[in-house]
Amino acid sequence: MVDIDLFLTALYVSVDDFLKTQPIEKRKGCDCKLAKSEAMTLFLFSQWRRFSSERDFYRFAEKELLSAFPNLPSREQLNRQFRHLHYDVCHFFQHLADILDADDALYEALDASAVVTRDCKRRGFGWLFSEANIGYSNRLGWFEGLKLLLSTTPDGVITGFGIASASEKQKPMAETFFYLRTYPSDNCPEIGSSKNGIYYPVDKGFEGKENHRRWSDEYGAYVICPPKRNAKKPWPKKLRRWVASIRQIVETVFDKLLNTFRLDKERPHCLLGIKTRIAAKVALHNFCIFINQQPGRPNLAFADLLGWSIG
Repeated sequence: MVDIDLFLTALYVSVDDFLKTQPIEKRKGCDCKLAKSEAMTLFLFSQWRRFSSERDFYRFAEKELLSAFPNLPSREQLNRQFRHLHYDVCHFFQHLADILDADDALYEALDASAVVTRDCKRRGFGWLFSEANIGYSNRLGWFEGLKLLLSTTPDGVITGFGIASASEKQKPMAETFFYLRTYPSDNCPEIGSSKNGIYYPVDKGFEGKENHRRWSDEYGAYVICPPKRNAKKPWPKKLRRWVASIRQIVETVFDKLLNTFRLDKERPHCLLGIKTRIAAKVALHNFCIFINQQPGRPNLAFADLLGWSIG
């Protein structure tokens, strides 16, 4: 179990060392009370499920963290500063993935999961009416929100993610994901990069021989997807179980994001906001793995990582 002050110090040092390697961004307007490294540290730390909301985290910061962050601004100013961290947070979680040797992974498990943004039975359009819509999830049934595509190594390190509307199919999402990994765009820093010739174990939502052939030829992405059981050449039971076992890690990682880091409780007002929060949760996830590896703890043992004895 790690003391909260020690965890915050380690997080701040990692964030500050990373930001020193990045180009200095010149912005118009008054200077922020918090340095970018301080704001980014607080933003990542605020993603723990222990904080039920941004307001709850701010109350905690006012009570317990003023000694470490004496220039803490008002809650509105702090949230505005958080919203400008998307680019840096995305590159930080990829920086952590590099430190955790994600490039040496034999494969990356790929899957999509539901992200609820609003009760689907409510009337009206809601905040994300042009981006979010109604879709179906095996976990939730019918829901309103977005679909999150995630790629993770066998050790649970997240290397990239993408989001689409809830009704979007997994194959078009994978197509875009592989394309942006091959031809990166500054508009989508959360996708991440991948070495050529990587294998992606997936489930039946990504099936299709023509798609698999095109993805391997054009993007160097080799998809391992079992055929349907009624196919002309079905896979043996042991082989199907083996593929299911190696892609199980992505289900575990989704559980960490949804429950440990409060993704299932997010109710965003804009698309950039939810992308930035997801990136912060991914960065905190990778950082927790980094902290766990120092004393030799299991990578994904997050439940007892911090001692919440204060607050």
